[in-house]
Amino acid sequence: MSDNRNLPLRVLFCCGVTQNFFDLPREQIGEVWQAYGKMLNAVEAMENVRVLGVMDDDRLVVGNADGAPWTFYIMADVADFDTAVAVCNLYRTTPVGEYNLWRYGKIEARVGRALTVPPAVANHA
Repeated sequence: MSDNRNLPLRVLFCCGVTQNFFDLPREQIGEVWQAYGKMLNAVEAMENVRVLGVMDDDRLVVGNADGAPWTFYIMADVADFDTAVAVCNLYRTTPVGEYNLWRYGKIEARVGRALTVPPAVANHA
């Protein structure tokens, strides 16, 4: 638990693909997937970020998720707000052909802290 002092923010990065992705011809989809791979590798390699896990819900949601706008989630501990912003900024800077990743996807961060349940307090009557 002492490691959490160094990375005090627990962040859920909610990531979704947009209609632009679904509008691509089949032969161009792979280039976007490779850009997502580069983005995820960049998150893993960032200083002050510890990725706890990535969850993809594409098995039960196929196509554009209208009711739930997110496709996959990255749970990470990060050092500070600016680091969380830097992760989000990867959508602006990761190239996909002549565009950047944000043409095909979106990201939103939920910032909190790790849940710690306090120890039980003895009831003194």
